[in-house]
Amino acid sequence: MKFQIEKTVEILSQTPATVKSLLGNLSADWIENAPDSETWSPFDIVGHLIHGEETDWIPRAEIVLGQGENRTFKPFDRFAQFEKSKGKTLNELIETFAASRMKNLEILREMNLTEEKLKLKGIHPEIGEVTLEQLLATWVVHDLNHLKQIVTVLADKYAANVGVWKQYLSILQ
Repeated sequence: MKFQIEKTVEILSQTPATVKSLLGNLSADWIENAPDSETWSPFDIVGHLIHGEETDWIPRAEIVLGQGENRTFKPFDRFAQFEKSKGKTLNELIETFAASRMKNLEILREMNLTEEKLKLKGIHPEIGEVTLEQLLATWVVHDLNHLKQIVTVLADKYAANVGVWKQYLSILQ
């Protein structure tokens, strides 16, 4: 599929409602615990999505578009949500995520991105030179990746209960 900003906005605008639909009315047993210390809970994932809204996608796009002397992105703390989400409820996080995303999509629309702008480059601190198009495409796939992560963690809660059907459930493999 060819990158198009309209298609990008289609996915990005749906993620908050999808997260709310998946998690909004679930009990703590579903949302707070991950199967192991290496896996994030749905609560942690929503906190991570918020942190990305605040410090990653739009701030980095602005660096690229600014084409200033220093086009290097600030490093992204992939684990900031563990501290920032303390004391909050999942519903608070979901509402914060939705509001942040709505604001960021408005900023994105106001950028009036053209093919030329999408080819502009910034510098990722670990992987080097990237285009604005790559950054925005990654934002979409990042959302989809974390939606998959959420449903995988939820499915894993019943992995031991499905018995012999486990062999037919690819999400549990």
